[in-house]
Amino acid sequence: MSDLERHPTLRRIAGLVTRAPGAFAAILAAFVLLLTASGGPAQAQDTQRALVAGGCFWCVESDFRRVDGVTDVRVGFAGGEEVNPSYRDVVSGRTGHLEAAMISFDPSVISYDQILHLFMRSIDPLDAGGQFCDRGRHYTTAIFALDDSQHASAEAALRRAAADLGEPIATALRAEMPFYEAEDYHQNYANSSDMVMTRFGPRQMRNAYRLYRQSCGRDARVRELWGDDAPFLRD
Repeated sequence: MSDLERHPTLRRIAGLVTRAPGAFAAILAAFVLLLTASGGPAQAQDTQRALVAGGCFWCVESDFRRVDGVTDVRVGFAGGEEVNPSYRDVVSGRTGHLEAAMISFDPSVISYDQILHLFMRSIDPLDAGGQFCDRGRHYTTAIFALDDSQHASAEAALRRAAADLGEPIATALRAEMPFYEAEDYHQNYANSSDMVMTRFGPRQMRNAYRLYRQSCGRDARVRELWGDDAPFLRD
């Protein structure tokens, strides 16, 4: 089978060549030859996903949006029984969900193992009652393995963290469960210029986030635990 037969896109371009005026036809013909030589139109790299719970999902999202190879982060809820819960439902503690982040990444740039290495060193995995100033089951930490390979990687990541800290790890390893996105205003909260009323008064969301993160002691505790191995510390 010829390259033109294998690639419908090439066939369509070749058809244009036969109908185009001289100069443009030459350009199209050269383009067809280039695609043929490279094996046809480029195939997009498959995106993979990691689902983690690390306390406040704004913080996890903000951290991982800065990582090379991460293509998107969506915040929401996982681990409970109720279908499509609201933020108010989850923080009430009655649904069993955890605040979670779905991290999409390009595995040709960063691996799932590297994602977990960064994640474990951005949280307090010794805390079984929440994270930092945020208390309650919905703020506890977990890795949701989306397949058997991720399960094995997560087991290894938890073992490494336990060995590095010399203490038992409270972060749970859980099987895949439905992930429900939080309301739109929670998405990319740390970079939003929208106004919100806070205990500090009216603030842009990104400024409210910075005040919250500092007052909650997240970075101070992570620095205490992980020192120079902590990847996302802020001044």
